[in-house]
Amino acid sequence: MAVKNSTEIATSSNQDPSRGMLLPFQPLSLAFNHIGNYVDMPAEMRSRGIIKDRLQLLQDVSGAFRPGILTALVGVSGAGKTTLMDVLAGRKTGGYTEGSVSISGYPKNQATFARISGYCEQNDIHSPHVTVYESLLFSAWLRLPSDVNAQTPRMFEEVMELVELNQISDALVGLPGVDGLSTEQRKRLTIAVELVANPSIIFMDEPTSGLDAIVAAIVMRTVRNSVDTGRTVVHNSSTKHIHF
Repeated sequence: MAVKNSTEIATSSNQDPSRGMLLPFQPLSLAFNHIGNYVDMPAEMRSRGIIKDRLQLLQDVSGAFRPGILTALVGVSGAGKTTLMDVLAGRKTGGYTEGSVSISGYPKNQATFARISGYCEQNDIHSPHVTVYESLLFSAWLRLPSDVNAQTPRMFEEVMELVELNQISDALVGLPGVDGLSTEQRKRLTIAVELVANPSIIFMDEPTSGLDAIVAAIVMRTVRNSVDTGRTVVHNSSTKHIHF
């Protein structure tokens, strides 16, 4: 597994400094050192004669993610890309983890980190009976403090513009493969519902999974738009889509 960083955005003359900044956030870096992760040896593997007590999923992984940089975790299938993201995001509740994680130089506190980070699942799970706008509204109600209500409509417009869903804000989400949004539109909606929570750090688990090259390019463009806001964005898309 390897880490690839795109060209730094913060100094780009093409960056719009107002993009994604209606609600201010603190740009944050994330560094991790000597991360290891283990799980109890599965019974099936024990039955095959393996005598070790634990199965190692990650071994001595170190790195850093910076704001304004689009970072890709690359590696063969089973290398541990999603496992590493889950460990760093605090979503890996089972097993045993070793190593250290710091946020802008301070030891990571999971309760605080959960408030300043977002995680886009590989599977796009949305209510089929609400519109794109309502999906963002419900996410904001659940995750933002009540004192930002006056800015909510403008914030939604900004987020929908970032993910290029502003033209279909009133469209029903619908059921996958049946009606409503297409697969790549659902991917972009998944990114949008995280962006309305105004995170400083966003993890995206295979945002181009199941997409052909053309629609993958659209999704990766919206991923790049998220980076243009100055956020720290980490993804593990297929290597054939990284150049987008």
